[in-house]
Amino acid sequence: MGLEAVSESGRLPAVQEQLAKTYGDLYTVWLGQTPIIVLNGCKVIREALVSHAEEFSGRPTTTILADLLGERGIVMSNGQTWKQQRRFGLTTLRNLGLGKRSLEERIKEEAQHLMEVFARKKGTPLDPASPITNSVTNVISALVFGHRFSVEDGLFSQLVEATDSLVENLGSFWSRLYDAFPRLMPYIPGSHHKVFQCQDFLKRFVKKEIRSHRERGRLDEPQDLIDFYDSQILKTKDDPNAMYDEENMVQVMIDLFVAGTETTTTTLRWALLYMVTYPEIQEKVQKELDAVLGSSQIIHYEDRKRLPYTNAVIHEIQRFGNIAGFGIVRQCVKETNLQGFTVSKGTIILPNISSALYDPEHWETPRQFNPSHFLDKEGNFVTKDAFIPFSAGHRVCFGEQLARTELFIFFCSLLQAFTFQLPDGVKKISLDYIFGATLKPYPYKICAVPR
Repeated sequence: MGLEAVSESGRLPAVQEQLAKTYGDLYTVWLGQTPIIVLNGCKVIREALVSHAEEFSGRPTTTILADLLGERGIVMSNGQTWKQQRRFGLTTLRNLGLGKRSLEERIKEEAQHLMEVFARKKGTPLDPASPITNSVTNVISALVFGHRFSVEDGLFSQLVEATDSLVENLGSFWSRLYDAFPRLMPYIPGSHHKVFQCQDFLKRFVKKEIRSHRERGRLDEPQDLIDFYDSQILKTKDDPNAMYDEENMVQVMIDLFVAGTETTTTTLRWALLYMVTYPEIQEKVQKELDAVLGSSQIIHYEDRKRLPYTNAVIHEIQRFGNIAGFGIVRQCVKETNLQGFTVSKGTIILPNISSALYDPEHWETPRQFNPSHFLDKEGNFVTKDAFIPFSAGHRVCFGEQLARTELFIFFCSLLQAFTFQLPDGVKKISLDYIFGATLKPYPYKICAVPR
């Protein structure tokens, strides 16, 4: 799919909708000799990913990912490796304060740093991408490494660049060519080489942090994910079924770091883009923040219950922004029946997340940015079954709660402190996206005018 297929609405083209109209909500496409079952619409996707969560919990591995990751980590692993690493990730995030005030304090600290960057611009045009990325990256850094980085730190800049480049190039045309011609591509120039370079840098970075942690020796009082994982290795060293080792440890840290940085950063960039595009919505958010929070600069995730309109806007940003596009493919791990069809073990499943987020049976104006999608007639916040930006089932994003907390605190902090406007002389800003592993907005500049 090329950029020429993108509409000004900024969302995915309707070609999948047309295929669904012709062939139904469940159909097969063939990539060479490989059949892929495509799922469309909220009903079919939820039946597959929730009602058949165990059967569709596998992750097919492309050639480039196999060469890059092996069977390590959380995101692309399978079987016992995946189950154990995911269990560790969920448990440790809770231990580190997920859903508690302790983690919120870290997020608020980074939100404050971000606001200070914006304030120094004094309302002049700025590209918010880099400051947002730095702040979100430092939230994950505190969780994984136990400390934040100065934005002046050259190593931190390399870390951010490698993370961004890894995601960007994994979604490139060259990476798809690698999957088709794995023996030939190592000898051909292209951005697929950048993928391996970035992965190598991230591995070296994480291993250096692991060595530093071990030198400090604080496993009796673990402070971050590296400490907890090292402790887990020691606890399970005599268990022959345990999959906790340094190779998995390194990849789990990379998975958490990359996934926790990319998606939240991209969503916040869309958030500010929509606020300058729809100033009347921005104004309503600010009025609600002022009325409910007053002059208080303290924002808690629990405040969302008192801020229904603001909460609805954040959800609509995620729905309409739809940064995951078609979602990440699954694989059937044992034969099952779906919608009257037999799905064989090993079959690749593509849940078209876009089709749920834009399902006309669940959204009044699916192709328009409309916060009322998440409000009832009395203005109370309501959620929808079709709202699945984090996917669903056993492979649902394990950082969902962290992402929700970050989005709420960052968004509210920024809208409380600034009004975002287009620069003088700019009448319109593009809502088109760059197609890749995630759907990113094109670079843009806005003015953060202090309130």
